[in-house]
Amino acid sequence: MDYTVKGGDILVSTPDFDLDETLDCGQAFRWKKIDSDYLCTYQGSFYNDELTVSKSGEGEFIFHNISEEDFLSKWVDYFDFNTDYSELKRMFSEDATLSEACKFAGGIRLLRQNSWECLISFIISQNNNIPRIKGIIDRLCDNYGGMFPDAEQLSQENADSLAYLRSGFRAKYLEDAAKRVGNGITDLSAISTLPIEEARRELKLIKGVGPKVAECILLFGMHRTEAFPIDVWIKRVLGEYYPNGFPEYLSENAGIAQQYLFHYIRHGVEKK
Repeated sequence: MDYTVKGGDILVSTPDFDLDETLDCGQAFRWKKIDSDYLCTYQGSFYNDELTVSKSGEGEFIFHNISEEDFLSKWVDYFDFNTDYSELKRMFSEDATLSEACKFAGGIRLLRQNSWECLISFIISQNNNIPRIKGIIDRLCDNYGGMFPDAEQLSQENADSLAYLRSGFRAKYLEDAAKRVGNGITDLSAISTLPIEEARRELKLIKGVGPKVAECILLFGMHRTEAFPIDVWIKRVLGEYYPNGFPEYLSENAGIAQQYLFHYIRHGVEKK
């Protein structure tokens, strides 16, 4: 990654990055594509840090109205710019199916999200579609003055007081998660460093956190790249392309590989 400071913007040149493929692939729910004079522009948030980012006609990425300090201290890590995705894709492409997946959506990057925001977001995501997930999270933030509430704030609520979210059965799960994290019963920072099986068990102590949601929290909120969320699309991938199991040599970065496969099986196979 190379960058320059131009006025109040940061101009970034980097390979292996696409805004649509990264911000609209179901790993984060607070990004919205907006109209602009650029090829593509998104507005969104990383917890409570807001950003507008565009892709120019020259192929640069423009991080609008932020300081160099904020870019380096927050957004470089969030977009995982220090990871060599070219090398990851080279390794993935030793597998025939992943080779096709990487060619189809080579601009996916794994966002390094806030673990608390990720926990709440993926509890909301259960048996839900992306527009509804985004709507529930928008209503949650609107209720807190446009900010994502921290665990202490949300722990003051209960399933009844969360009725404004229109989140259905998920409200009682949100209540439990907030009280556990807000009262220190569940320490997300400590969980992020545990051996993976222990981390899974600890997360599943939270009501409503089953195997898939736990994997999503580990992968997207704790950057545990060995985590491997399995939904109906990935079940299809495993059944059709990996009947003898996912390649062992990819286990350390299986979660990143999963992102390419997820996008490919949903959109690329039909186009091919």
